[in-house]
Amino acid sequence: MTDDLPAGPASQPAPRLQGPDDLHALSAPRRRSVDDHMFTAPGLSATFRLQLFTADGARPVAVAAQIAGAEGMSLMNGVERFAGAVWERHCPAEDQPPVWVERQLWPDRPRQATRFRRVVFAGAERYRPRSPKWSAITHDQLQGLVGAPVAADRGAGYVPRPAEPEPLLVFEEFAVACLARPAPFREPGCMPAGVRWWRRGLRQVVPRRGGARTCCWYHGGDWHRVTAMALQVLQSSRAQSVSPDGMEEFATAHAAEAGATRWETEALATLFSIADAIQPSSGTGYINGQHRSQAMLEAGVRRTVVLRHVDET
Repeated sequence: MTDDLPAGPASQPAPRLQGPDDLHALSAPRRRSVDDHMFTAPGLSATFRLQLFTADGARPVAVAAQIAGAEGMSLMNGVERFAGAVWERHCPAEDQPPVWVERQLWPDRPRQATRFRRVVFAGAERYRPRSPKWSAITHDQLQGLVGAPVAADRGAGYVPRPAEPEPLLVFEEFAVACLARPAPFREPGCMPAGVRWWRRGLRQVVPRRGGARTCCWYHGGDWHRVTAMALQVLQSSRAQSVSPDGMEEFATAHAAEAGATRWETEALATLFSIADAIQPSSGTGYINGQHRSQAMLEAGVRRTVVLRHVDET
């Protein structure tokens, strides 16, 4: 699962990187020294294809490819841990992580973008990169960076995980104040460091209500109104025995009847989408939904709807 939602208003192309992280400065002839089709490491709940390109005197370049939804934690959600694991295993003598490029593959969603994305970390301690920032990189730019051919697919060595019993999907009401502290990674300007416990408590007592903000999609509307509609949808769906797969369409129809704005309709639909719903996790805090959770916590929203995966046994 990822937290891919509609783009914020008037998003601008990422600026061209300068200085030591500039692609031209990093470009050098390298050879592919590692092609591990099922890379993983102790403590990682995921696999991906790792191509590592190295040369004497040049910073290593790691290219990760993963099938979305089939290999555990996504490349985006686990990028710090994945890059740190590759750094520690394959280039431990380097004083900074390898140049990181990732490609999430969506075989069941052909319209979903599968472009390469370069990740630049703001800093790093030993084997612990932090504060990632994503930007697009073309296949040609990537091959120019490493000075060698780069495979764009998952590779013939991919081994699908054994089929597991399908869990029951349950949408349920949840107290926003009980959500884990978010750690947003896409909108650092308006979501710098999650929401501290004292601040979320204050917002629960004195909610913030008002017009939309233009900083990003997540702050683009009234979550109080959206979550109120969501609770109505949840109640009505139970009375009509709507299946989890049908909840998104059911919620969209409710939004139309309620005269919801386009943003409110989109936001409500995400709360009932199997792919995009807020999903708390006891292990990592969130499987999905950190940015919406942060926006709700900032506004002082009290109740929302989350998606649970329940073992039938």
